[in-house]
Amino acid sequence: MIQIEKLAVEVADSWEKIIHDISLDFDLGKNYCLLWKNGSGKSTLSAVLAGSPKYTVSHGSISIEWKNLLEMSPEERSQAGVFLSFQNVPEIPWVKMSEYLRTIYNQYLKYNSPETPELSPFVFKRHVKKYLQDLDIDESFLERDLNVGFSGWEKRKLEILQMKLLSPKYIILDEIDSGLDLDAFRKVCELLKSIDSTENTLIIITHYFKILEYIDVDSVHIMKAWDLAMSGGKELVEKVMEGGYDNLV
Repeated sequence: MIQIEKLAVEVADSWEKIIHDISLDFDLGKNYCLLWKNGSGKSTLSAVLAGSPKYTVSHGSISIEWKNLLEMSPEERSQAGVFLSFQNVPEIPWVKMSEYLRTIYNQYLKYNSPETPELSPFVFKRHVKKYLQDLDIDESFLERDLNVGFSGWEKRKLEILQMKLLSPKYIILDEIDSGLDLDAFRKVCELLKSIDSTENTLIIITHYFKILEYIDVDSVHIMKAWDLAMSGGKELVEKVMEGGYDNLV
């Protein structure tokens, strides 16, 4: 479980408060949806959970499995099971995809199974091969720079490859439709549906409700003006679809 208690967040090196006293729980094995218009704090909250240095927690707490998340580095949060799918996936030249994937996987092993030795480049390529085949990713992608020149669909497939490698418990999907055409979006949704299980939690941030036809959510939270305005079930989504966000006020 991720527990957020009376969380207030400011922009780093600024007095500007951008999240106001939010309390929220994300239970393992359940799925959630965060809604409202742009600029309401949804992506900021996801960045805070992942450990972005752009933001400072002024008060409140976040725990994961009863451990203090705020005391963890971004790398430690990842190893503890937090995965953020970026709205805009960054391109990082000079970093080979194979070395990036091997590094994060070895860090995952070190945290979750300390007695397991690190995988060498040769052994890792053999290990990752089955995931590449499952996702129809050509092995040549491993020798390319990280996300450089990749299409939106290719970037999303490689994020899902990371999910399969690391088996994260809490997967934050921040507007994953960004950069995808309709066919690619459908394929991404189908892959995410295959990952969804009682062993993980999907936290979906979206303006495009089509994803909810593929992934069932247990709770919907409405974030408005940097605060938690209301919570409920999928009926909140239905109200928005019928009459827009003004239908909730």
